[in-house]
Amino acid sequence: MTDIPLTKRVLAESIKDLMQSTPLSKISVGDITAHCGVNRNTFYYHFKDKYDLVNWIYYTETFEQMSSFSDRAHWEEGLCNLCLYMQRNRKFYINALSVMGQNSFSEYLIDFYDNLLITCIHELTEGQQVDEQDVRFVARFYTYAFVGIIEEWAHRGMQEDPIPYVNRVKEIIDGSMVRELQERRGESGPLI
Repeated sequence: MTDIPLTKRVLAESIKDLMQSTPLSKISVGDITAHCGVNRNTFYYHFKDKYDLVNWIYYTETFEQMSSFSDRAHWEEGLCNLCLYMQRNRKFYINALSVMGQNSFSEYLIDFYDNLLITCIHELTEGQQVDEQDVRFVARFYTYAFVGIIEEWAHRGMQEDPIPYVNRVKEIIDGSMVRELQERRGESGPLI
């Protein structure tokens, strides 16, 4: 069983290599297995299809970049780490972000940041009466802002340094989530 992670990594490197020059939609499981010398049955032992493999890459590689910064005090460091990691693996992630819909990288980012922001909002409003629908709405609003900025940056080729973008997002967001929830409750003054 110790070779399972190695096999998964070999398959992941294979699809990442192929995605340097070929859109994901044009890559087949046969292409992936031929590229790395693994047979198709081995591929299907580990993954349902190429999208399952790509999702495994998202969850293992990007989660590693963001997970240690998944709290209110350090979210911008996690976002910086993610963007810098994506920049180092530019062609793969530009290609990955061009895939839309269920199980796409965009959907993965939306799920991650939505959950993170809900947690952050709950921390910010601890002990306060806050409507859960408002929390989810505000979290979703900022989630789409985060993911939209990442997608826009990717569509421009990830050439720019992402750190100024992240800092600008932080400047805009600081305090505005709390203000929105206060306004929804008809209150003023700090929640934290």
